Amino acid sequence: ESLHSSTGLLGISAGSLLLAVHFYSFPRAAPLIPATALGVLLLIVSSLLAYAGIRRSLRHASLFLTLCLTISVFWCGYGVIFILDGQRVLNDAGDFCNAVVPGLVAFTLALLIIAVVGFLCREVVLALVASAISLASAHEVAMLYSPTFGSSAVACNYMIVCLAGGYFALGRFLCFLTKEKIVLPGTDLAKEKTHEQILSSASSSVNRFAITGLILNMLPASVFGCRLLGVTGKLFVGQVPWLWAAGLYQIGICVLSYRALDVLMATFFAFTSILKLAGGYCLLYPVWQTEEPSFPTPFLVVFSVLFAVLALFLALKSPVDGLYLLVYVAYCIALACRPKGFFEGGPQGVDVAIFVASALMTLIHLYNANASAKVPTGKNAVKALLAHSSFLKLREGPDFHAPYLGYSKYADAEVLGYACSVLASFAITVTGHPQAPLATVVIPWVVVAGGILKLLGGSVAFARGKTLESSAFILYAVMWIIWGLTRYSGLYGTTRSFHAAVGIVAFMLFNGFIVFCTLFLSIAWFFYSLTFFLITISFLLDAIHTLPAGYDIAATIIFGLVSFYCFLSALFSSTFEGSCLPMGRPIVQLSGVRGGVNECLHLPARKASSVKRIADILKNGGTCGIPTDTVYVLVAACNRPDAVEKAHQSKRQAQDRPMSLWISSLKQLEPAKHLFSPLLWDFMEAAWPSPISLVIPRGEWVDFLGMKDSAKYVGTPQSVAIRIPDCSVTTHLIDLVGPIVVTSANPTGEADTTHHNQVYAKLGDKVDAVLCDGPSPENIASTVVDCTKIDSGNIGFFRVGIIPKSQVVQILEQVQKK
Repeated sequence: ESLHSSTGLLGISAGSLLLAVHFYSFPRAAPLIPATALGVLLLIVSSLLAYAGIRRSLRHASLFLTLCLTISVFWCGYGVIFILDGQRVLNDAGDFCNAVVPGLVAFTLALLIIAVVGFLCREVVLALVASAISLASAHEVAMLYSPTFGSSAVACNYMIVCLAGGYFALGRFLCFLTKEKIVLPGTDLAKEKTHEQILSSASSSVNRFAITGLILNMLPASVFGCRLLGVTGKLFVGQVPWLWAAGLYQIGICVLSYRALDVLMATFFAFTSILKLAGGYCLLYPVWQTEEPSFPTPFLVVFSVLFAVLALFLALKSPVDGLYLLVYVAYCIALACRPKGFFEGGPQGVDVAIFVASALMTLIHLYNANASAKVPTGKNAVKALLAHSSFLKLREGPDFHAPYLGYSKYADAEVLGYACSVLASFAITVTGHPQAPLATVVIPWVVVAGGILKLLGGSVAFARGKTLESSAFILYAVMWIIWGLTRYSGLYGTTRSFHAAVGIVAFMLFNGFIVFCTLFLSIAWFFYSLTFFLITISFLLDAIHTLPAGYDIAATIIFGLVSFYCFLSALFSSTFEGSCLPMGRPIVQLSGVRGGVNECLHLPARKASSVKRIADILKNGGTCGIPTDTVYVLVAACNRPDAVEKAHQSKRQAQDRPMSLWISSLKQLEPAKHLFSPLLWDFMEAAWPSPISLVIPRGEWVDFLGMKDSAKYVGTPQSVAIRIPDCSVTTHLIDLVGPIVVTSANPTGEADTTHHNQVYAKLGDKVDAVLCDGPSPENIASTVVDCTKIDSGNIGFFRVGIIPKSQVVQILEQVQKK
């Protein structure tokens, strides 16, 4: 915690020192730090701040996070502009001013908001840093427009940041040397958090990264809004760093929002990143073409529809956030109405509204995340209205973001994946001119939406165990990227390529396999993958120059409509309980995974609440798959004969492979100690806990474990295999439930299961829950030792597993010597 805070604040101080030196030497003919070197150093510092912000201090929570990420993106764009200036890209008079002012305006206001909230929440050091950099940016804007404002004022503000950083470093140094006996005010990172702060930091429903995303929305709005208001003289390549820095950081905020389990805001930030990267592309376009590009109207209309749907669903969570998204609906409509898009006054006017709305939303969210008092946003208003509805019920609770298979750190990204398919398909409904393929803005929509963001959705789906869905998303993303760059950037001009056709055929073969697999997934997924075949056929016909008129438009519209249905279905399923818009059952039904009517629970083993929930299921007569110190096993409580019988039948247990018995401590056998020979007891004590199962004579000791009618399913009439596992999760579970009956989590005769996905696939419809802990620590089962004749000094081995014979014999010899 101390490392991340120190890295962040000292990184801000280092960057401020660079800028202070730069502005102190600004009047000189030759600055002390060349512009290119300063830009590179600022990029390095910005990467450190991004790291420190993401790995944030828990005590400073969202304020520290927001400050670090805001200054990181500020200096990232600022550094690239310094590099462009140093490389003489900004040659004309006033180019540097036109390039840098929009970003300075946006970050002056953003940092001022952070400073105000910091002072209100008594975070004086952070507030002082934010206010000083805000004043420095404001003074720099004044200096660029009026020579009477010298650069010394800017340098002085940056020096204040350096002094604040030095004070913090001194405080941490004294705290370390004196072992926390001397702590300067504002530098105590080990201060006990209040109960309210603990609840706030532990709450998974709060997306603290969303505040930075809102600040990033101010940046492109400032670029285009300053042009409308006459603050800057033109739109040109010098402003691209602001737009692309905001777009790339916005994609990062999208990923972090999925990590915060906020599907709707993650999708929204992905949408806005498309607009930012497209805006930078349009400003870069005049570098190789004299005319301004035109915009495809169908795409922007569809984009506005997606924003409107997302606003409606977000309003269910927070009406204020839903109203905020309506500004982007108006923005897309304004872009669709003006053929030159970002370069015309209508969209630029909406940019001004976005700037104001984003600043207001930043203030509200930042204050609510840090202060005890809250600004009302109507968060629970819709929830209260729907509480009495029997048709629509909001999804909430611990299983709201339950992963498909096992533990995942990310929320589901299928909503974004389907939305990107909609956007990419409608973007290519406009046929570009063969002589000027770049004249229509298609590449950003196809490559960013259909490619980059779809890859992101596929990666998140893979992290959640959705192998087929992730494979389809990644395959389609690669196809959109390759075809978008090939067809709509004019790489092969008017001559169609045989090699491109061969590549498309290869993609079609891969997609054919996906279509076959979706027969076992759902009806919607089958039509989704099948209609993509229409897209690939249009690509193929275009590559060999035999595309019928209108076929490509019809194919894209059909695929877009199917994708839109999947988008709505995913939104409904992630927001409401039940299936308002179902994806449909598999066309071909198989046993095993998805074969049963009900799917079993899958709970992360690293959570104590999950272990307790598994224990409750076992106490109520359920059967579960759990991780151990070796492979995954199927367990049932000893005192529930019905559960033991269920496990025996679901496993198709063979008579020569009886079920074994597990305990968590020898104390559970203490009442029956007199029934064991001293040598056997000492051997058990020396061998456990470990992956060694001991087969011992059956006797009256079995009755002491409360097995009752379960005993007939455990062991043989002559012996019982018993073990104490060397796994804290398993022993804790046994402490909660009592002794358990155990068998391997696979049908008899099949290989051992070494991952919770395999348990789910093999026994998913036959068990009540799976405790998920990823790959097994070992791929080999336990060693089974025959101790029925141990009193004569002899032991045998039914199975040699992870523990070799020599080690078991050595343990016995040590016990015998004792």
